Amino acid sequence: MTLPRLNRDLIASDSVASKGVTLPDPAVFDLPETVVQFGTGAFLRGFVDFFLDEAIQQHVVAGRVVAIGSTGSGRDRSLEEQNGLYTIIVEGASANGPVRECRVVGSLSRALNAISEWEQVLAVARQPGLQFAFSNTTEVGIAVHDGDVLHASPPLSFPGKLARFLLERGRAFEFATDAGLVVIPCELIEGNGDKLRDLVLALARRWKAEPAFTEWIDRAIPFCNTLVDRIVPGRPDGERRAALENELGYRDDLMITAEPYRLFAIESNAAMRGRLAFATADDGIVLTDDVSPFRERKVRILNGAHSLLASIGLLLGCETVLEAMQHPLITPYVRQLLFGEIVPSLDVRGGGAFAREVLLRFANSRLRHVLRDITLQHTAKIRVRVVPSLCRVAKRRGSVPPALTFGFSAYLHLVRTALGNPALVGADAEGERVREAWRSAGDGSDIALRRVADTLCGDVALWHTDLRSIPSFVDHVTEHLTRMSTNGVAAALSAHLATHPDHSMTTSARSEA
Repeated sequence: MTLPRLNRDLIASDSVASKGVTLPDPAVFDLPETVVQFGTGAFLRGFVDFFLDEAIQQHVVAGRVVAIGSTGSGRDRSLEEQNGLYTIIVEGASANGPVRECRVVGSLSRALNAISEWEQVLAVARQPGLQFAFSNTTEVGIAVHDGDVLHASPPLSFPGKLARFLLERGRAFEFATDAGLVVIPCELIEGNGDKLRDLVLALARRWKAEPAFTEWIDRAIPFCNTLVDRIVPGRPDGERRAALENELGYRDDLMITAEPYRLFAIESNAAMRGRLAFATADDGIVLTDDVSPFRERKVRILNGAHSLLASIGLLLGCETVLEAMQHPLITPYVRQLLFGEIVPSLDVRGGGAFAREVLLRFANSRLRHVLRDITLQHTAKIRVRVVPSLCRVAKRRGSVPPALTFGFSAYLHLVRTALGNPALVGADAEGERVREAWRSAGDGSDIALRRVADTLCGDVALWHTDLRSIPSFVDHVTEHLTRMSTNGVAAALSAHLATHPDHSMTTSARSEA
């Protein structure tokens, strides 16, 4: 039997009312649009739109989201076909026991394609009721492009699109203070709000925009620094999706899964907090004077481990985080990485407890978090999530950190392996510099591996630091690459673990003291 498609008409019927899924109140469709969101991916839908849906359900806010897609994924069309509706399946363990929730999220009003519907996007900028702008464009998204010209339809980069959107809005309302938006980026880079604001102002100067625009941004457009934390693997695979759709009684092309854990730390002063009413709807939202401690703990521990876990797991033939964590070599490596090196290097308290929770989250058997997805823009993630820990641990120890060094080497080897199997990893724009170094390596001899290691470790443009300054780091990377090339990754990891046994419990206890 063909299942009906999730849409507004379906939830208005009685066909899904008894299926154990929470449905939005029909009144949600009459709410005005108060949020513009740059991005339509799983994370934003399982995080920002989830929170806003809770705020709507609790009558804390009364507005919906216009999502702007620009990657050609087709999600904007699917969202339009489903009237902005999609199902989120939240599964996993919590402090209060197992969690399973099925909810149809109703916070999305519609979706537009920035490439083919740019004039309609600009029309959204002229809507008087807008209050917020959210985004999630990965670590490489907060950067400008040479093609970001004023009259492009649209500008190529996300900051370019946002700057043009804000300029359109400012002009439409004569740069009135009450027409300003709160900009809340969710990209995992340090000072994401500050950097986005600087880029918007730089584009205003490039475009020779009227002085009233930059003055309006200073006066009426706060850019919040944030830290986001939730594992949202996205759409279930074929068999799992089919089982869920049969259970729920409808077809949903945008169904996503997520873990129960969630943290949205938003940097805001006392004057700003009155504008962030949605934050009161969920305990996972924290308004704080400084997101730095939240960011350091999360990015170094969870994201750093994720990025290296993905590198090693894919090289060992694993497909998901759970499968990798069940591998007999990977779990002791991850424990050594977290408790032996990353946690002791942090300047924030609670690192050990957070790392233990991360291990439980990685082992969530209800989530199918594909390792390949974690490698999307992998090189930028290694720079942001791993290299700072590598440098800090090396400086404090005065020696090479073994687990971080092995993981960095595995990342380099994965890039080399993917040259012969591009489908193994996700798109990685900055990885072209690493791929080119491997293409130039020649015969793969020890001398060639040493040359590649030296070249890549010294690439300051990639890492924003010269990793050759860490004593003997290049020697250790070369040794790992040689073992991986000669004996295989499993043998290289076994040798690493034999040389550096896991003393994580002792180290973890000491780090919490």
